Amino acid sequence: MNTQENRPIVQQKSNSAITPGYMAGFGNDHETEALEGALPQGMNSPQKCNYGLYAEQLSGTAFTAHPPERTWCYRIRPSVKHSTRYTRIDMPYWKSAPNVIDDVKSLGQYRWNPVETSDKSLTWLTGMRTMTTAGDVNTQVGMASHVYLVTESMVDDYFFSADSELLVVPQQGRIRFLTELGIIDVEPKEIAIIPRGLVYRVELLDGPARGFVCENYGQKFEMPGRGPIGANCLANPRDFKAPIAAFEDRERPSTITIKWCGQFHKTETGQSPLDVVAWHGNYAPYKYDLRAYCPVGAVLFDHPDPSIFTVLSAPSGSPGTANIDFVLFRERWMVAEDTFRPPWYHKNIMSELMGNIYGIYDAKPEGFVPGGLSLHNMMLPHGPDRNAYEGASNADLKAEKLDNTMSFMFETRFPQHLTDFAANEAPIQENYIDVWSDMEKHFDGTPGRK
Repeated sequence: MNTQENRPIVQQKSNSAITPGYMAGFGNDHETEALEGALPQGMNSPQKCNYGLYAEQLSGTAFTAHPPERTWCYRIRPSVKHSTRYTRIDMPYWKSAPNVIDDVKSLGQYRWNPVETSDKSLTWLTGMRTMTTAGDVNTQVGMASHVYLVTESMVDDYFFSADSELLVVPQQGRIRFLTELGIIDVEPKEIAIIPRGLVYRVELLDGPARGFVCENYGQKFEMPGRGPIGANCLANPRDFKAPIAAFEDRERPSTITIKWCGQFHKTETGQSPLDVVAWHGNYAPYKYDLRAYCPVGAVLFDHPDPSIFTVLSAPSGSPGTANIDFVLFRERWMVAEDTFRPPWYHKNIMSELMGNIYGIYDAKPEGFVPGGLSLHNMMLPHGPDRNAYEGASNADLKAEKLDNTMSFMFETRFPQHLTDFAANEAPIQENYIDVWSDMEKHFDGTPGRK
């Protein structure tokens, strides 16, 4: 079978009409083939593969890592055929750590209104806007946070990052990731995880599209340890979906852009690199529906640490301290007695970047709008604004459901530095610090008085 059309060979529809297929399970050893018999059985690298395919391994860890993360791909051409001489190119809005700009902004707590979608032609690459960087991409620690703006699809253009795994959080519009290992569609209330080294392009399904990206330089995201919570709740492995195999056999000039140690390089090729006909392994992209996340919390008194809401965690070399935690604040019941229910005031060794997907966040009922961001860096105090404090301190503590709300946090052990875009072009709320300026003194030294 052969085709030159812009579609996976296993589909008989245009890309916009494709219904992707998925396999369930986080970190599973999946196997899938787009053509019957394309996947070797009982061995990885036969002398000759069926259909004249090439066997190639994509490794996400060192060979000796335990457990190893790798996927065997059976493709029309080996990846080296898609790689010619490289040309350095500039992506002025996509920054990598270290990116410390001394004169960007004075220290403080920051909040931004949504970065507006554009009427300009912006693809996944040209529409990426870095907000913060942390750590060092060269030593593979830390992260960067981005806002993406997409107004058009990538056509005959492909991308992969040698630097990082990407966690994608849509906030507006639907996008499609056409990857070497299959197709993933994501929309608001879902996330996608794109592994380091995987080639893909992004198509716009409903636009314009806007969302958030956590670029993870370190060890890949994994399910957090539940500890005494036990085997269930939070995010469950079965709700993560990996794509079934789909491929393109398309011969026309294409470009592949590579992000490598914070630099961008482009190579020209004569065909689509999305030519994996079958694959098996545990190194794959995933999607996850955030509506499947089952939160747990206090059922009698007090407010747990926000770590109780961790969806995914990227470990560091320090036990119990993550390189990155992805934390979700979604609809849930509040029932704690004699308790200040919103997040309490605190200073934290971790740095917290928050985004609002939709609705109202209980600690900031005003000003933190859908599509907006906030940053509370390490050891800078933060907490509810006055209205949230007064309301929660005087509320009738009956069972209450927080409804129509979904916010998230990218939390890292490293300080997050603003980019020039975040400080000078993005719609920063210059008066954000003033949300605490009218906090009142309630102190009364009378014994027993609350």
